[in-house]
Amino acid sequence: MEHTADMGIHVEADSLPHTFEESAEAMLNLMFELESIKETGSVTFGIHAKDIPMLLVEVLNEILSIQDRHGLAVKRLLTCEIKPRNKGYLFIGTLRGEPFDDSCHPVKTEVKAATLSGLKYEEKEGKHIFECVFDL
Repeated sequence: MEHTADMGIHVEADSLPHTFEESAEAMLNLMFELESIKETGSVTFGIHAKDIPMLLVEVLNEILSIQDRHGLAVKRLLTCEIKPRNKGYLFIGTLRGEPFDDSCHPVKTEVKAATLSGLKYEEKEGKHIFECVFDL
């Protein structure tokens, strides 16, 4: 998705879990050649937010944070669970990847954060549609 300052994504998926997984893949693909990353390790995490659009943004930002804190090159996100909890939603997922090595994982661009700019989520005709702009 074109944007004047940063980079945006547009994801259409057939289920809510796939929306999270495909959004993560789109973001990670901005950063790395995903084919170069092996799935030798995993990190499971949970995030809570007031609604689904905010949950998507928070999950994407947590992926960036985990990747940085653990020194990982993340290849993909597996959704374990999305459920209503405490006047919002809880997401539990697992990241798959390997330790970051700049000789094996050249960075295409640095994604700093998923933002609220251009944030859109809707379920329409059986499709879950998500749009988000990233600060690069």
